[in-house]
Amino acid sequence: MYKNRFQHLLRYQTIMSTLARNSLGYAADELKGTGKNWFQKDEEADLSKRNHLGIRIRMALEQLGPTFVKLGQIASTRPDLIPADIIDELQKLQDHVKPFSYSEAVKLVESELNASLSDIFLSFSKEPLAAASIGQVHRAVLKNGAEVIVKIQRPGIQATIETDLDILAEWARISEAKMGWAKHYRLRDAVEELSYALIRELNYLEEARNAEKMKSCSKLPYVYIPEIYWDFTTKRVLTMEFVDGIPLSDHTRLANAGIDCKQLAQRLATAIFSQILENGFFHADPHPGNVMVLADGRVAFLDFGMVGKLSPHHKKHFVSLVIALRNQSTKGVIRAVSHMGIVPDDVDQEKLFEDVDELRQKYYKVPLNQVSIGVAVQDLFQVAFKHRIRMPSDMTMLGKSLLTMEGVAIALDPAISIIDVSEPFGKKLFVDRLNPLELGKQLLEEVPDYFDLIREVPLGFRQLVKVMRQGKLRIEANSPQLDELLTKLDRIVNRLSFSIVLLSLSIVMLGFIIGAAISGTLSPIIGKIPIVEIGFVIALLMSLWLLFAIFRSGRF
Repeated sequence: MYKNRFQHLLRYQTIMSTLARNSLGYAADELKGTGKNWFQKDEEADLSKRNHLGIRIRMALEQLGPTFVKLGQIASTRPDLIPADIIDELQKLQDHVKPFSYSEAVKLVESELNASLSDIFLSFSKEPLAAASIGQVHRAVLKNGAEVIVKIQRPGIQATIETDLDILAEWARISEAKMGWAKHYRLRDAVEELSYALIRELNYLEEARNAEKMKSCSKLPYVYIPEIYWDFTTKRVLTMEFVDGIPLSDHTRLANAGIDCKQLAQRLATAIFSQILENGFFHADPHPGNVMVLADGRVAFLDFGMVGKLSPHHKKHFVSLVIALRNQSTKGVIRAVSHMGIVPDDVDQEKLFEDVDELRQKYYKVPLNQVSIGVAVQDLFQVAFKHRIRMPSDMTMLGKSLLTMEGVAIALDPAISIIDVSEPFGKKLFVDRLNPLELGKQLLEEVPDYFDLIREVPLGFRQLVKVMRQGKLRIEANSPQLDELLTKLDRIVNRLSFSIVLLSLSIVMLGFIIGAAISGTLSPIIGKIPIVEIGFVIALLMSLWLLFAIFRSGRF
């Protein structure tokens, strides 16, 4: 226990010194309640300094190592949580890490697979093909002659990441307790969500399952997903078929190989939309390093550590969003976003409508072949960030996937229209939603919920009767019209009371005066007491008090 605390303390000091080195030391002051928040400080500075905030954060994350680099890369997919200028820099994060030694790689593989390297492989490259923050990749040949790549997790990385995540979770907890902006943006929820994504990426079995699912879902003949060798795959070692292809960014090799780049761009875009809108399971990071073209023109997807999943609910509302964007419907966009995300109760509906309408005008009368659906979705997530609308992580991954795919496709074919590629999928889903069989299927799926509701009605009614019998039923009603009516009634009653008092006073005084006239005296006296004078004074004081009370209430 003490060892863990000591490790946490040392790591915490490293984090603080790294932040200070990158002119982010006020983040530590902020936790003590003496500083300003990260964004506020730069908002008060000039424009050039504001532009450097993202650079300083990126440099700090790279210096802090694998955990923070991966968290930054995952955070770059969340424009609903982080400002756009910070996102731009996080997308540039690079893993500046040296590969670990061949002997460490061999030791870890043999430990995970419970066999010596020579018993498993005919050959195993000493130099890695690539090295990243979490692991590195070696090329090998299995005993059956199959060429494979072996992805090996960096030794000790799990413990390092768990320590860093513990520190970040504690930091987020303290931040929410001390700073309004952290609570406002629900920092703990954001850290927890990003941490969950990183922990899953540490488990290579998850990546292997993602590849298998992608392979089983893919129905397009020109899409290729490599095989997973499960006998040689564990949580820390992944063995996958080696794919000999050309990266989509290598335009020279593509030209030399006679690949039709326009067809390749069309196939890539169609494959991504098929994954999103047909399968609901898609590659979330289709950058050129993760997508290759084979000699026969097929598109091969690699690295399935980051994938997105769309439930039927989110798929339905994403289609509604695309249709609303195409139809220039502000209300339709807001409706779709509200169904997809978590809208705060205190959101300014009028301001939200204005911001979405401004976004709609940005694309008003723009030719569809010039509309970037990825940019449009990212713009929408910026509006979500402004109004604190939390989007599901899979929806933001969808935005990242579309944006990355569009960039690659346009580099291959500048004339491609992504909207045109997506339109057949959107139309098919829209028609499917109106299909009587589909509507009937949805209704049947909801029947159990209706039965549950019917079963709960008698119980709820019995509880209501019990409360009524105990005299604990409380009914509250609030209506501006009712309040106004009661105010008017109050004024009428006060005026009526005032009139009655004046009338009574007049009658009494008149009686005394008539009596005095009959008796022939100026002022009737009982027991030497001047009745008229005293009665007049008392009635006058009562009238004045009543008038004062009525006028003070403001309801005369």
